Amino acid sequence: MFPENLVQACFQQYKTKREKVDVTSDVEKNSSMSREELVVTVMMAEVSENKTQEYKVVGVYSDGINVLGLIIFCLVFGVVIGNMGEKGQVLVDFFNALNEATMRIVQIIMWYMPAGILFLIAGKIIEVDDWEIFRKLGLYMATVLSGLAIHSIVILPLIYLIIVRKNPFRFAMGMAQALLTALMVSSSSATLPVTFRCAEEKNGVDKRITRFVLPVGATINMDGTALYEAVAAIFIAQLNDLELDIGQIITISVTATAASIGAAGVPQAGLVTMVIVLSAVGLPAEDVTLIIAVDWLLDRFRTMVNVLGDAFGTGVVEKLSKRELEQMDVTSEVNIVNPFALETATLDNDETETKKSYVNGGFSVDKSDTISFTQTSQF
Repeated sequence: MFPENLVQACFQQYKTKREKVDVTSDVEKNSSMSREELVVTVMMAEVSENKTQEYKVVGVYSDGINVLGLIIFCLVFGVVIGNMGEKGQVLVDFFNALNEATMRIVQIIMWYMPAGILFLIAGKIIEVDDWEIFRKLGLYMATVLSGLAIHSIVILPLIYLIIVRKNPFRFAMGMAQALLTALMVSSSSATLPVTFRCAEEKNGVDKRITRFVLPVGATINMDGTALYEAVAAIFIAQLNDLELDIGQIITISVTATAASIGAAGVPQAGLVTMVIVLSAVGLPAEDVTLIIAVDWLLDRFRTMVNVLGDAFGTGVVEKLSKRELEQMDVTSEVNIVNPFALETATLDNDETETKKSYVNGGFSVDKSDTISFTQTSQF
């Protein structure tokens, strides 16, 4: 899982395979046996050879990217850099700049993508001998849409209902405008302003929660994309008549989840990370062109699921952080409802009695003491 050579991990992955072991028979070892014993031993050896075969497990390198190894290394490396403070800020800035440069290159490619997709699809159609593939493509779309529907109508509301104990569908209706915007623009990042307004004004979520959770969710919470990439990888494997074992299916699930976290919140960003998922299990990356033909539609629906997941996340985090938010309000001595309310202040002098003071516009005034300042809300 942890690659010993990072450069090699970008091109080769370590695998284990079984090799047959040639077992030397006891007949060759014991040449001094009598004739009767030799005949019996040979007969027993022939019977045993028909039933058993010894194997040994050896490690080899094969072509392909060691995706899981690179992800684990990057995860550990990122945690270490984050704990280094100012010393690690140089590397953080470098990787942020590298990521920004890469995304700009991808945006330039996206401008030329429609023309390229046209010729790629045309080439694939010419190569198709079995027109049954179009029926399979329709079933693939139905599978993805069904999975997204189950996740958004059953799984996410159930999590919200269990933790928050409120009507999840009323909460989802409050996000209707944000979901419609996500359907049109196909970008969770571009939908953020509308998502802020719906969560704060219509669902009454605390601004301190939305301003932190939603931007983070628009970056790493891509549950719809993870579902889509897993189904697409299995679909491509079936097109190539490849049977996936349980280990490969688990690898697809883990890789799709990790790749969706790294996907940008821009239209069709899942296609970029799809290549990573396919490479993790040795599937041909060129078959992604078949999915591109219908991805423009599926991308809009999975973006809706991503935005809905972010919205439900704000409700869950607010519920779990309710006590901390109330404690913050008390600690800061801010009365958000009425900043001119009557408060009790303890003066810093030798007297033991507590005096009453009136808070007016941020100034605590008492006739027997000097003016002191208290924290108040912004006007």
